[in-house]
Amino acid sequence: MRIIDLRSDTVTKPSAEMRRAIYEAEVGDDVYKEDPTVIELENYAAELLGKEAALFVPSGVMANQICLNVLTSPADEVICHKDAHIFHFESGTPAANSGIQLFRAEGANGILDVDKLQNMIRPKSAYYMPRTRVVAIENTHNMCGGIIQPIEKIQELYEFVAANNLYFHLDGARLWNAVAETDISAAEYSKYFDTVSVCLSKGLGAPIGSIIASDKGVIEEAFRIRKAWGGGMRQAGIIAAAGLYALKNNISRLKEDHEKAKIFAQKINEIDDLEVDLNLVQTNIIMFKSIKLEDEELIKKCKEKGLLISHGQPGVLRAVTHLDVNFEDIEYAGRVLEEIFV
Repeated sequence: MRIIDLRSDTVTKPSAEMRRAIYEAEVGDDVYKEDPTVIELENYAAELLGKEAALFVPSGVMANQICLNVLTSPADEVICHKDAHIFHFESGTPAANSGIQLFRAEGANGILDVDKLQNMIRPKSAYYMPRTRVVAIENTHNMCGGIIQPIEKIQELYEFVAANNLYFHLDGARLWNAVAETDISAAEYSKYFDTVSVCLSKGLGAPIGSIIASDKGVIEEAFRIRKAWGGGMRQAGIIAAAGLYALKNNISRLKEDHEKAKIFAQKINEIDDLEVDLNLVQTNIIMFKSIKLEDEELIKKCKEKGLLISHGQPGVLRAVTHLDVNFEDIEYAGRVLEEIFV
């Protein structure tokens, strides 16, 4: 059976060229900071993001949580959007690993409003409250359908954060999608943040890995925390080579994924028993609702026909385009939905 997997952009397989880069990678012991391919990846990523230094880590969750750990002390508080990845999908790690809590803010389409944040900052005189320490945003925003944070809003938030002596963290798991769609460089987006995390395995096609970027002092502490949390890797150049290939070859092609997402969203929009807001399909994620069928039933019917989709949030379905599906696959996926609802 033909399988079109739109559950996530993490389901991609390394290309032949990426596998060759993995095979040919020069390696060393990264815990001793002696792996040349890891060093090359970190230096390249730091330059791309406009930061002094970078650190290669196994996962996006570890990347985000190391950043929050370095920026906070136990009993501190981090302000984030109510649907932030660090709240919903990181296994309670802020509390478990760092002893911090998250204060969830409202914001249309994942975009925080500076005016509403002011009342969320804890008074310094209130010793019985947690200390507000960090504001964290997500670009693009996963649960809000891959929405791009407007650079003007980021600038506003930066000024607010600076005025209140807070730190600013960017969960940039899909920052590359924002870069590809807007032509705003990764360095321009990143310059407003104290810490930045970016994924190599979402959209870019690498099988594993994320990057933390910041100043040298933060990265030195992040290196220590990575080891303490079990993220110290030895001959990691094998997987770093895939990430390096991804950064050098697969960012510009993300615009193609966005085109595929818009085509699929349009096909969904043409089916009476499905709902999608076309204005919110900005990158490679499509959030839509089923009116006639329960979500689980629709997921099952799609799977029976070779189309894999997933839940986005309660009552919302999600499809994500990526480099392992082509335009013909998207046409086929649209026909599957049409057949189910005829």
